[in-house]
Amino acid sequence: MTIMTPDWVKDAVFYQIFPDRFAKGQSYSPLSFNVPYEPWEAAPTLQGYKGGNLWGVIEQLDYLQDLGINAIYFTPIFQSASNHRYHTHDYYQVDPILGGNLALEKLLDAAHQRGMKVVLDGVFNHASRGFFFFNDILENGPHSPWLDWFKVESWPLSAYDGSYPANYAGWVGNRALPEFNHDNPDVREYIMQVGEYWLKQGIDGWRLDVPFEIETSGFWQEFRQRVKGVNPEAYIVGEVWGDSRQWLDGSQFDGVMNYLFTGPTIAFCAGDRVLYDLVKGPDYYPYPPLDAQGYGEKIQSLLNLYPWEIQLTQLNLLSSHDTARLLSVAGEDKESLKLATFLLLTFPGAPSIYYGDEVGLAGKLDPDSRRGFPAPQQWDRDLLDYHKQLIALRHRYPALRRGDYQVIWAEGLCYGFARCLGDSKLLVLVNAGTESARAKFQSAGGFGQIVWGYPELKQEEVGPDTRFEVTLGARQGCVLVQQV
Repeated sequence: MTIMTPDWVKDAVFYQIFPDRFAKGQSYSPLSFNVPYEPWEAAPTLQGYKGGNLWGVIEQLDYLQDLGINAIYFTPIFQSASNHRYHTHDYYQVDPILGGNLALEKLLDAAHQRGMKVVLDGVFNHASRGFFFFNDILENGPHSPWLDWFKVESWPLSAYDGSYPANYAGWVGNRALPEFNHDNPDVREYIMQVGEYWLKQGIDGWRLDVPFEIETSGFWQEFRQRVKGVNPEAYIVGEVWGDSRQWLDGSQFDGVMNYLFTGPTIAFCAGDRVLYDLVKGPDYYPYPPLDAQGYGEKIQSLLNLYPWEIQLTQLNLLSSHDTARLLSVAGEDKESLKLATFLLLTFPGAPSIYYGDEVGLAGKLDPDSRRGFPAPQQWDRDLLDYHKQLIALRHRYPALRRGDYQVIWAEGLCYGFARCLGDSKLLVLVNAGTESARAKFQSAGGFGQIVWGYPELKQEEVGPDTRFEVTLGARQGCVLVQQV
């Protein structure tokens, strides 16, 4: 079958926002509350709210635009009794703390005026105890008309008392997250309509939470048909951490959160600086350390896994709300974060920056990885400028977004690849070692200019080709534009 993916995603640079922690807006809101929140600067807790909202995001769109961001992915925003909002109460209501439906409407208008896309998190495997249909079961027991919406096993249900069996299926055994019965046609139709509704309100796509848990035949194929029926350019990206070929055949998702890129990239750039206690839980394996050859093999294997049209719409990332932040993973070594960001922003697919990583926000495992966005006086300005320059470089050269990818050098801790698109050819080199490194290769044509970094470059003509020798300082990267 011909695989079709959203064209805009191939040119996107995403910014992932955890809404409770990014920004508190000062805009007028009819849904404003004078309620106590945790201090913004205090260490986050599992259950506490800090009061970030969508009004705050609207006020920070200029900041995001200046950074070079043109797409936002939000973790869940619907009404919920949790700060992360993966416990959905109402799929048709934006959480009042976040500003309600009006705030989302205004955000979509403001973002779209700036050419920014907005992708929401769809939590469709499970709901919460506060979801009306399940709450009715808790109130009315076997007399509830909604029994078949969930997987009730026996009576009485124990939704809160852990000393008794829950007697219903909850995601990973969590009684706070009752699983939908996706074999029920009414449940299926409800979720399909939710997906359609928010697209009609103007969102640009869905990130799907744990979609691999839904095994009902044809479910995701229908979801794609319904979503694309509303907006053929809507983005559908699944949270699948490993080999995702069964979902990336063109009939279901446009991409996945590409942790198969994340792990090897951290293992190469951070090496033995990776703190094992922060990575032994999440399934993305940024260990053991990789040299250039090992990294190249991992990357080539990844690029061979899916069709090229899918590779260009993968959601590539270094940190997320489900992992420790890379700065902490690398033992606060900023150069590790820089090198990994360099590879992120020169790799095929849509790069995603986790809010705050660009200004040096640290954070260990949940809930610490969900800290409040720091005040400007606490920003690492050097790191912010580094991100801005690399994002601008990606926007400047289509070959970095859509060009093919060919490994050209892998020796020691020095790694290089070419990105080619039509007559445009860029050579990208990175030295992850603590000493200078030299790469040598031969190619047709010569170099026009060095567009990133400060390498020492030598070249000489060898017949119709040119022999190149590039020397890079310790833990440095460079990008060269080649004349072809």
